[in-house]
Amino acid sequence: MREVKALVTVGGRYVGSTAFTVDSPWWNDVEPVTEHLDRALGVTTAVLRLVSTTGEGGRDGEVVYQVEADRVPAGLSTGEHHEFPDAPKRLPWARPGGPAELVAWADRHVSRTGKAVQVKTWNLSCLYRLPVGRAVVWAKATPPFMADEGRVVGMVAEVDPTLVPEVLAAEPGRLLMADAPGRDCWHPTEDEITRVVPRWVAAQAALAGPPRLRAHGVEVPAHGLPDTLLHGDFHPGNWRSGGVVLDWADAHWGHPALDAARLLGFTAPEAHALIERVWTQAWLEHRPDSDPAGALRHARRAVHLVGARIYQEFLDNIEDSERVYHEGDPEAELARAQSVVV
Repeated sequence: MREVKALVTVGGRYVGSTAFTVDSPWWNDVEPVTEHLDRALGVTTAVLRLVSTTGEGGRDGEVVYQVEADRVPAGLSTGEHHEFPDAPKRLPWARPGGPAELVAWADRHVSRTGKAVQVKTWNLSCLYRLPVGRAVVWAKATPPFMADEGRVVGMVAEVDPTLVPEVLAAEPGRLLMADAPGRDCWHPTEDEITRVVPRWVAAQAALAGPPRLRAHGVEVPAHGLPDTLLHGDFHPGNWRSGGVVLDWADAHWGHPALDAARLLGFTAPEAHALIERVWTQAWLEHRPDSDPAGALRHARRAVHLVGARIYQEFLDNIEDSERVYHEGDPEAELARAQSVVV
């Protein structure tokens, strides 16, 4: 449950506010926010950014957003005054006109047949769902301090096109994708684990070699395995039950056991033995003389050191009002690393 206050702007100028409640607790889940505003105000809106919140952990509480409307609506409270000066670290989609520009870019590549729906926005991405005939496509923007998702998806597609979404258009920081069938695999079944993990291992084995992306500098003893492309956030919520893996903007170069350790951190303990067995056997097929289990033991700690660096990078590159998404995360990851017994 979120108590929402929308500070509505038109062309960057504050025109009034309105307050309401939405069922979804997650701050970056903005579809119910714009759905309510569009219906209540009779205009088209987009959430630009988080202004403040009383909640914690990315959810709940009272949440204040800066919202952009396509014209001045009636029915707003006008008793307050707000100004929204630009901030050096503000991302393009958090500035006036940014969401509309992302949709306009997508419209140059597909023939949209209905309203574009803003699904998610925060300091790491802005995501729109666009109807195209009987299907939907997804337009996504990501920040410059993360990996170029279109490039990464293209790298994976060269060795296994079934593992990544179909890219309809891409440029640095923007991606237009076909819909990936199925559901999100937050609680993956045995079948989903045995279908996704070996295919990703095979892709990593094929992509191993000279670095094609930056590394985060956290070493894992090789144990006979090569450095390769890492998804970087290989938790099952980024898998679709149809077999496609999404959200490649965290990708970097490093030891493949880090992705396996990330997966273990997001799955129930009763699934760990299966994941470890499937991942280990898959690597032994590609590198028979390796010791994947030994590498994974070290990666259980190292993955938190990588996480601390990534979260700190987020904090270093986002504007002040949205730091609340990640405050304390580097310290929490370091504490988890210290608690792991190798």
